[in-house]
Amino acid sequence: MPINITASTTAPTDRAGADRTGTTRTKDELSWQESALCAQTGPEFFFPAPGSSTREAKRLCGACEGRVACLQYALTHDERFGVWGGLSEKERQNLRRTAS
Repeated sequence: MPINITASTTAPTDRAGADRTGTTRTKDELSWQESALCAQTGPEFFFPAPGSSTREAKRLCGACEGRVACLQYALTHDERFGVWGGLSEKERQNLRRTAS
C-alpha cells in the first residue's frame, strides 16, 4: 500500500517495503500516494493470499484518481506482487508482454 510522504524530499521505500532499485524518489514522483485510496485500507486487499480474490482491490483501484500513476510506478519498478493500478501480477506481466 502506498506510504504517505510528509516533509521528506526522498522516499527510500515503496508500498511493498524497501526500495528494490536502490534509488531514492522525490516527493513529486510519489505524490499520487498521498491521495491513493489504498492508503486508507489494509494491505490484505492488495496482497491477498494465493488463490484469493483480487476483486475488492480492483474495485477500489477503479475509483482511485491515482490508479494510472500507480500502475505506471508498478511497471517502471517491476513490482511483482500485489494489485497495483487495478491490475494483478499476472495482468501486469501480460501487459508487459504485449507492450514489448
